[in-house]
Amino acid sequence: MRPEIPDKLYFKIGEVSKLAGVAAHVLRYWESEFPSISPQRANSQQRLYRRVDVETVLVIKTLLHEQGYTIAGARKFLASGQTVPAQPAPPRNVAGCLEQIKSELREMNALLHDKGKGKG
Repeated sequence: MRPEIPDKLYFKIGEVSKLAGVAAHVLRYWESEFPSISPQRANSQQRLYRRVDVETVLVIKTLLHEQGYTIAGARKFLASGQTVPAQPAPPRNVAGCLEQIKSELREMNALLHDKGKGKG
């Protein structure tokens, strides 16, 4: 699940780092590998990322960390203009599913336990 991007014009590298969940040095490396990430520089030479840069960073993180792409593969993916497929949503009733699994495991355990007694 992607984080909510605040409604701002520019983001400092520390803010992007927190949003993406990667270190600042990783962002600087990605800038050198992905031409689509091009933060502007303030008069103080501090990087200022636009919203589109932040969105690109999040896509790159998804490709590299969640979908197993290499840097080269992610670069090709971005160049192709494809969109990242959404991750499947977790089941809505997780607790209910877990209870059903527990119940079935208990039944199987009882069957195996009873079967072992009959052979003795």
